[in-house]
Amino acid sequence: MDQDKRLHQLPPLQMRLSMRSDCPYISGRTEQRVAVDISENPTLHDELARAGFRRVENWVYKPVCPQCQACLPWRVAAAQFRPGRNLSRIKRTNRDLTRSIGSIRPTNEQYQLFLAYIRGRHHDGQMANMGRDDFIAMIENSPIETFVVNYRDDDGRLVGSVLADVQEDGLSAVYSFFDPDQAARSLGTFMILDLIDYAQEHGMPWLYLGYYVPGSQKMMYKARFQPAEVFIDGRWRPYDGAG
Repeated sequence: MDQDKRLHQLPPLQMRLSMRSDCPYISGRTEQRVAVDISENPTLHDELARAGFRRVENWVYKPVCPQCQACLPWRVAAAQFRPGRNLSRIKRTNRDLTRSIGSIRPTNEQYQLFLAYIRGRHHDGQMANMGRDDFIAMIENSPIETFVVNYRDDDGRLVGSVLADVQEDGLSAVYSFFDPDQAARSLGTFMILDLIDYAQEHGMPWLYLGYYVPGSQKMMYKARFQPAEVFIDGRWRPYDGAG
């Protein structure tokens, strides 16, 4: 009874339904999301993440697109992951980089790298108009345990950063940005590989990578990280490559 009373005392969840907009992944379709404010209930984050939600600042969201269920929440089985030849090559290419774990206190160095990344890779995307305050909010506004992983070359220059959440069952890669002029490094892929390494080092079973959309070129890279599971019909299932 005491536990039930505590549950009833939790403040109500704030939920919003977004307006419909053009889908960024499948041409001709519309996108719509349900978002939940967890700022007053941060302990609910992990449960919602296990139900396929993703975090942005104090909110977690999930697609509820009309007549479409193409977005599949994707998580990598970190302990069982073994890189193939191509992914191993990417790790070797970046063996000169040094990983450091930082707090969620954005620096000007990180912001300048973010600007270069957006201008070089996503100048026509939803984040193209983000200013310094937006960037700071993206990094700092987290109601749960979050850290930033920074990667520097031998000259001490920052070449990549990734924002990651800590969950009971692993890590969640929230957002990454990197030097767009160093395409040969495949830094986006490398940072995922290194987060998997981090999860393995700390005994974390899963790395959550957001949504996978079969047939979308923007999301195809996630299929390289397997074994993986997708969240379908209310439960996580091993990804079998179908769909």
